[in-house]
Amino acid sequence: MTLVADAAAAPGADEAASTAAARPRGRWRRLVGWLVVVLMLIGGTAIAARLVTAPPAVGAALDPEGPGDTGARALAEILRQQGAEVTVVRSHADVSAELDDGTTLAMADPVYLTDEAVQEMVADAPRTVLLSSSARTLRLFDLGDSAPDRPDRASADCDEPEFARVGTIVPGRMFAPAEGVDGCFTGQDGSAAVLVGGSESQRISLADGSVLFTNGHLAENGNAALGLALLGQTGRVVWYVPSFGDSDISGEAPDTLGARTPGWVTPAILTLLLAGLAAALWRGRRFGPLVAETLPVTVRASETMHGRARLTAKAADAPHAAAAIREGTVRRLAQRLALGDRVAAHEVADAASDRLRIPRGTLQDLLAGDPPSDDQQLVEMARRLAELEDAVDAALHPDLAPRTPTTDLDPEGHPRDR
Repeated sequence: MTLVADAAAAPGADEAASTAAARPRGRWRRLVGWLVVVLMLIGGTAIAARLVTAPPAVGAALDPEGPGDTGARALAEILRQQGAEVTVVRSHADVSAELDDGTTLAMADPVYLTDEAVQEMVADAPRTVLLSSSARTLRLFDLGDSAPDRPDRASADCDEPEFARVGTIVPGRMFAPAEGVDGCFTGQDGSAAVLVGGSESQRISLADGSVLFTNGHLAENGNAALGLALLGQTGRVVWYVPSFGDSDISGEAPDTLGARTPGWVTPAILTLLLAGLAAALWRGRRFGPLVAETLPVTVRASETMHGRARLTAKAADAPHAAAAIREGTVRRLAQRLALGDRVAAHEVADAASDRLRIPRGTLQDLLAGDPPSDDQQLVEMARRLAELEDAVDAALHPDLAPRTPTTDLDPEGHPRDR
């Protein structure tokens, strides 16, 4: 007996030892998992904060040092090959120091500068070429307005001699020249792709360089020749590149929610979050294999049946009760007649009629007819179904039939005495 008990206890001891060894490993795995989740949350928060607080990346469009499709490095290199000196300036405060009498100022739309800063910068340049346009630029230098026309091709068709050998271009934007402003590369409605204005001592030209002078479009049509005609008339080009960091626009920012929040709120929120995380780790559910546990009480099937019956009676739902009674009778008759589990009620009715040797269709109304409308009809139908089951049992097992008179069904499906 002692040997048997020891042999029976040995596997349990091994299992306990293995369980004790597995618990530390499972605890470490959970801690590592939580650590990975916390690190991922911290990393995602840092990346989101970086994306929100970082200034927009601007300045690549028409940048003389930009190698991309929207840059203008190709045009700057062509100017250098033609003997012109190209100086790139990224601060508007340094532009005036780079300008002299033989210098051309080139720049894209200075959206980050005030009107005063733009006019002050252009005032010191004998020749200015605006490589991009906006309604503000047209208004600031009184060059004209935007025009809706966009011809497929346009030639110089103006009195400016430097455009004589440019050929044709496909402009991206057209303008209506103001009074005293020359328009070149015109369309049928008189709009022009290049505007030339100013005075004898100060010349200002404007063209939509986003589709003419960028690296992706410079080799098309006469775009390169037009760029040389605008920028290559002097021996030196000062190319100003606007940027968000060079803006002189200042203003008072509205108070944010963080500025209006007292200083103790953020530490309190962090403390609550840490407390919630600690509580979740302390009282959280430990995931593991499912454990089968027996119920403290045993619920008998008869109690469930009686409970459903009481609910049906309380609701006075005779059709629902009749459907349940019929379903049970059909299922039991199908088993007794060896018809299978998925047989329909009308098939059971025909099989029972054949077994009782009564005409087919006699039991169709009883097993698959309309439901009763009141309790009296429900009781009558239940009695007839019970008598039908007794009759089928008697027909299937005549040796086990009781010697006392029992009920049978007449050709119309009603019970009769034997």
